[in-house]
Amino acid sequence: MADPRTAPHTTNGSFPAQDAAGETVAAIAQAETISADEIALYDRQIRLWGVQAQEKIRNANILLVSIKALANEIAKNLVLAGIGSITLADHATVTEDDLGAQFFVTEADIGKNRAEAAAPQIRKLNPRVRVNVITRDIKNEQNVNFYAAYDVIIATDLDFLTLSALDSGARLAQRPFYAGASHGFYGYIFADLGSHEFVVEREQSNRATRVGPETTTRSIIGTTTKKENGKIIEMVTKRELYTPMLLVNTCPLPPDMQKNVRKLRKVHPLLTCIRALWEYQREGHGVFPSQSHESLEKFTAILNEKHKEHQLPTHILDAGFLRNFLQNLGSELAPVTAFLGGQLAQDVINVLGKREQPIQNLMLFDGEENVGPIYALHPVFVDASIPPLGTAPADPVMVV
Repeated sequence: MADPRTAPHTTNGSFPAQDAAGETVAAIAQAETISADEIALYDRQIRLWGVQAQEKIRNANILLVSIKALANEIAKNLVLAGIGSITLADHATVTEDDLGAQFFVTEADIGKNRAEAAAPQIRKLNPRVRVNVITRDIKNEQNVNFYAAYDVIIATDLDFLTLSALDSGARLAQRPFYAGASHGFYGYIFADLGSHEFVVEREQSNRATRVGPETTTRSIIGTTTKKENGKIIEMVTKRELYTPMLLVNTCPLPPDMQKNVRKLRKVHPLLTCIRALWEYQREGHGVFPSQSHESLEKFTAILNEKHKEHQLPTHILDAGFLRNFLQNLGSELAPVTAFLGGQLAQDVINVLGKREQPIQNLMLFDGEENVGPIYALHPVFVDASIPPLGTAPADPVMVV
């Protein structure tokens, strides 16, 4: 991600170093209405993903809901990348707990609205980006035009029902939706992009690329070629179909994993824990399980049921890991939020520029083991396809 604070040095808005590549980029960018100052500011990322992608980024309007530590990282990365505007939506106020891992608020902000407190510091990162604030609770927003005003909607550190409601609104408006959360050493990123097309560039091989289904959710819809540095580069356009969050919570693992014992043994226990937490919240038991016997008993019953749904071996989910997970719930660690925020922001940049394979559809992160597995969770249909728009035996594990 390009950082304006370390952009190539220029004088009075002049273009970057006068090499052939720099001159070409500058000329094209000018034609696309990107100013000379912006060329200097975003030079490296224009060279990385192209002027057309940068043009889409600079015109993008992002909605970011719930401004905690993870949202701080997401906002930082997107604003430094040069998006058009970002709207911070949060009805909560700053508390002492917010001072631990967040860097846009200070002790002087305690009692202020969280979005309003963070906005001035975000503006300072990149004055070219418009920063807006919404101080009301938008979880029950039903006007499709509200969601349609944004190019991407991101919600962080919210309960499952709120995330599902925001995802439904984004789907009705046909807008990409991301959800994310950090829980101490653990966290996740979820993506629901509806129907998303993107281009992958690769050196052309002797074997022709076939147009048609590639997986149950991905299809190749076209190819073109270009010459670059004496090589023929193939540009493959693909389409990914996504599943809404409300359905994902009950979806099985991909068929190729279900039938492979070796792969099932490698499934991370965090998958069961996150799904159990979502179900716990969906059933209305609270945001997080308390330390009461009744609460822990209810959570572990849900957890064992989710583990059975995936037909996972008992040994991959032990009481020790579950205890660590529960102890981490609701806490924020800066290194973890930095990693998740960087990953989510980069995926948003790729989606805006329609480049590279986006997350499909649930990425987990275990900071203790430093692993980030991705699981594609979709319902099983008779025709083995996913619609572009959705509607909304193991021994038990106990925590002691």
